[in-house]
Amino acid sequence: MFEEKYEKLGMMDKENFRKMVNWLLGHSFLNSSIYDFTDNIRRSNPDYLFVERNFELFSEYFAYAGFHLVKDSNYGVIALASEYDANHVHFDKLTTLLVYGLRLIYEEEREKLSLSRDVFTTTGDLVHKLISVDALPKKPANMQIRNSLRTLARFQMILKVDGVWENAGTRYLILPSILFIVSNERIGNMHKLIESDAQAEETAGVENAELEDGE
Repeated sequence: MFEEKYEKLGMMDKENFRKMVNWLLGHSFLNSSIYDFTDNIRRSNPDYLFVERNFELFSEYFAYAGFHLVKDSNYGVIALASEYDANHVHFDKLTTLLVYGLRLIYEEEREKLSLSRDVFTTTGDLVHKLISVDALPKKPANMQIRNSLRTLARFQMILKVDGVWENAGTRYLILPSILFIVSNERIGNMHKLIESDAQAEETAGVENAELEDGE
C-alpha cells in the first residue's frame, strides 16, 4: 500500500517527495543530468536519482489521480502523462513547429556524436532548419519566438546557455526529453503534413503564375 511505503520515508525524503510531485506536475519531464555552463560540467541530477530510487512509490501516488509515470533509463528521462485531456498542454502552431525542428536537429546531431550525448543549437539555426524544410516561410516575430522557447524551457525540452531567447546567436542545450514530448508516429505525421502543405503552396504558385501570364 502507498501509505505504508510513504510512512517508511524519513522526514527529509517526505519533503523531497512532495517537492518532486509538484515539480513533475508543473514541468512534466525530469532529466537525469544538470549542467553548469560556467564550468562546462554535466552532473547527475539528485532529483532524478531520488525519483528513480522511489519510482514505484511515485507511480502509485500519481496513478490515484489518473497519471502515468514513465522512466527511460537509456536516455535518462522521467515523464509524467495524464489520462485526461484537461491536463494536457496544447501548444500553439509555432511552439509545435519548434518542437519538430528541435527534434530534427537533435536526431541529426546525435548521429554525428560518439562520446557526448549533449546537443546544442541556436535560435538562428533552429529557425533556419524550419525554413529549410518548408515548415516556416520566414522568421517569426521575436515575441513569438521568445514565448515559444520559454514554454519549451519550462517543460524541460531545452536549457538556455546565455543570451536573449529571440537572438539568432543565443545558444541552448536540447535535452533528451525532446524525444518523448510527441510519439515517433506523430512526428512522422507532422513531417507529411508539412510536405503536403509545401507542395500545395508550390502548386498554387504555378497556377497563379499561369493565370497572370494569360491575362
